[in-house]
Amino acid sequence: MKFIWQHINRILDHYDGSLPLAYYLKNYFKEYPILGSRDRRVISSMAYSWYRCSKGFGEWTAELTMADRIGFCMIQCGAVVPEFMKARIDELVSSSLVPEFRLDLLFGGNVKLSEGITVQGWLNSMLHQPQLFIRVRKDKGKIISLLNNAAVPINLIGENCISLPNGAKIDQLLPADSYVVQDASSQATGAFFHPKKNELWYDCCAGAGGKSLLLKDLEPGVRLTVSDKRDSIVHNLLQRFRLYRHILPTAVIADAANDATLQKRLGNKLYDSIICDAPCSGSGTWARTPEALYFADDNKTGHFPDIQSQIAINVSKYLKPGGKLFYITCSVFNAENEGVVAKIERATGLKTQEMQLINGLAIAADNMFIAVMIK
Repeated sequence: MKFIWQHINRILDHYDGSLPLAYYLKNYFKEYPILGSRDRRVISSMAYSWYRCSKGFGEWTAELTMADRIGFCMIQCGAVVPEFMKARIDELVSSSLVPEFRLDLLFGGNVKLSEGITVQGWLNSMLHQPQLFIRVRKDKGKIISLLNNAAVPINLIGENCISLPNGAKIDQLLPADSYVVQDASSQATGAFFHPKKNELWYDCCAGAGGKSLLLKDLEPGVRLTVSDKRDSIVHNLLQRFRLYRHILPTAVIADAANDATLQKRLGNKLYDSIICDAPCSGSGTWARTPEALYFADDNKTGHFPDIQSQIAINVSKYLKPGGKLFYITCSVFNAENEGVVAKIERATGLKTQEMQLINGLAIAADNMFIAVMIK
């Protein structure tokens, strides 16, 4: 027990949020191979519970040790409290030393959310890890059968979306080219695309290629250009296209926020549709990365609307008349969503056909925003 506390205290003292918590813990455990699988699970659960909800308890009373505080965080998050902690927690509960928990303390910013989600619902989702979702590309019956045979609990969400427990070892069960790991709300953006064969499409912030692969699965005949400012990311995207046996897109290394660079890379090309999955705070996905909520402040998130609007304004120049811009974020903040859409309209003359906050809370999924704008 003392061994566990030494490690969790060291982690909480030194972790600063500059790396995703999952990566930090993975690297930490490599440094301490003496930690067994059970130890790693307990320490991970403690750390995630702390970053999910410790701020919600406000000022801790002096009677509560750090171990006590972590225990109450685990209870609040519904995590399994280790046996060596239960007696102490039960004692505190019976002596009425249970601290008050307030959702409104989790996030210090006085921020306006997009239409379609409440602050209480959003903050409450931070207490629990979302589900794992896959998008079935082929052999749906076989995939369901393999998951059932392995006793993996599943839930069908729509025609090709399956919800599974987070951490399910699907890579050991399913053929690699039969599915894509993609959140349900991210998959839902595809319902807005309506691509046609031989249309020219451009994914200007392609990242890992989730939206591009979704597009190509909807209509393989689309002629696609992708770009990202990171060469390694584009390389990984192309590898994924090879895995799924799609014709490789035209790949461009470019920062879409840099108008001059974009002009050099794209020239006079015009596209029928452009997907702009813009860099954002990621606030719609913070339930997966609670450390982002814990360390959030205006200095880390307040600059995104300027970047987002600049990218969208830059790429809109490459739309054909009548072409569509799909502005997408994984944020729930109005300033990054409706606020940026208004800036795009004023600067470009594009007209918004529809926009929606895709609220995934009911199915333990992420939250996405999409606006369809026409030139």
